[in-house]
Amino acid sequence: MSRLQVVSGKGGTGKTTVAAALALALATEGKRTLLVEVEGRQGIAQLFETEALPYEERKIAVAPGGGEVYALAIDPELALLDYLQMFYKLGGAGRALKKLGAIDFATTVAPGLRDVLLTGKACEAVRRKEKSGRYTYDCVVMDAPPTGRITRFLNVNDEVAGLAKIGPIHNQAQAVMRVLKSPETAVHLVTLLEEMPVQETADGIAELRAAKLPVGRVMVNMVRPALLDEAALELGLGGTPRTAIAKSLSAAGLGGARRGGVAERLVDPLLEQAAEYAERYALEGSQRSVLGDLGLPLHELPLLAGGMDLAGLYELATELRKQGIA
Repeated sequence: MSRLQVVSGKGGTGKTTVAAALALALATEGKRTLLVEVEGRQGIAQLFETEALPYEERKIAVAPGGGEVYALAIDPELALLDYLQMFYKLGGAGRALKKLGAIDFATTVAPGLRDVLLTGKACEAVRRKEKSGRYTYDCVVMDAPPTGRITRFLNVNDEVAGLAKIGPIHNQAQAVMRVLKSPETAVHLVTLLEEMPVQETADGIAELRAAKLPVGRVMVNMVRPALLDEAALELGLGGTPRTAIAKSLSAAGLGGARRGGVAERLVDPLLEQAAEYAERYALEGSQRSVLGDLGLPLHELPLLAGGMDLAGLYELATELRKQGIA
């Protein structure tokens, strides 16, 4: 199992939810995971129903079996101050630069610097060890930018390394890329069984592979339950007499089957719904085939009827464990 689990996906697919559920799933049997947020949206805090995350690693959940989930919202400005202190020992001078606005200017204007700081902080957590020699975290899960930006986000350290031929920046970029392009890392993509998210997932996987970044799994989120099997669909759409359907409705206690009766009036709406379901069922089947052709492990997470809350998050984590993710 890779120690850095990067989760990306098209906007609206629930990648933050899946990243959080994955962190819970991996924190089994006393293990410790770190869930990292890099987009500044405080989505993790909302999911775990806690206050906004500061720029520090904070325990936010206990997983079944006693594992722990910590979370970190990376602030690029504060990460740059850490970087300046680590390599240049600026101390108070670094804080003075922040007051002058130089830190904000650097993280906004300098090409790629922001992404270097974000990925670098996550990779530092992956490599960090206790005095005993044990890794501080068994796994680090990153809620990463959307699919359209993920390859550039992860590969930016290569670009910086090419610009800075020597020195701390070069060494930092090289160290980060050694983690990101190694078996220690896996990039998972979250999608829905819809044409646009599936196509963006396929394109994202192609870009990641071209950049030699390690692709992990495809997570299909918000999968609707199967309401009708194929035999039932054939009965509803394949020419079953209306009178037979009306009689079945009547036998189920939904009014008389006579012409103009309640059961008779229910036939058309019922057939319309069956037709809509059949269309969606066929579309989802075709998208599953597309995802299957990508040659990656495929996991499906259910659409939760009650909406997403903390209990739902634990439910998704349990489902991921059942599917062998941890």
